[in-house]
Amino acid sequence: MSSNLTSFKGVFPTLGLRNYIDINTVICGDVEFGDDCSVWPFVAIRGDVNYIRIGHRSNIQDGSVLHVTRKSEKNPIGNPLIIGDDVTIGHKVMLHGCTIGSRILVGMGAIIMDGAVVSDDVFIGAGTLVPPNKVLESGYLYVGNPMKKARPLNDDERAFLTQSAINYVTLKDDYLA
Repeated sequence: MSSNLTSFKGVFPTLGLRNYIDINTVICGDVEFGDDCSVWPFVAIRGDVNYIRIGHRSNIQDGSVLHVTRKSEKNPIGNPLIIGDDVTIGHKVMLHGCTIGSRILVGMGAIIMDGAVVSDDVFIGAGTLVPPNKVLESGYLYVGNPMKKARPLNDDERAFLTQSAINYVTLKDDYLA
């Protein structure tokens, strides 16, 4: 294992096939990646007080922070962080104890808080704040602080959700070569 992958209470991160993890990233604890994922410089992913699952072909871009919420009497399962397939997490995004579906683009500097659920096929604009426990409906662009449903995605935007993930798979393959 790389020195930037560390255990917490004896649990190490688990990588999928063909993952690229930048040397300037820190990943700790109960974190599992699907295949063809990439994690770029200065990302912190902490699966210490709950677990993190990241689907296939998802990418986490520079300076992002991914964390979880611990279990408590009020919240017996806490809030793990779950990210689906073909997800692009932009630069400096903060994801905390939320659920992100598949074919999602989270714009630069966005924050998605505890218990929020982002359905499949969603575009979250740069700088958007998704408050705790909000549910974002599939097929829309969300923007603002706090977030608002702006409009339905058009066909080009829906196609771009998958294309963005493919672009990052290609880029990580170049880095691995």
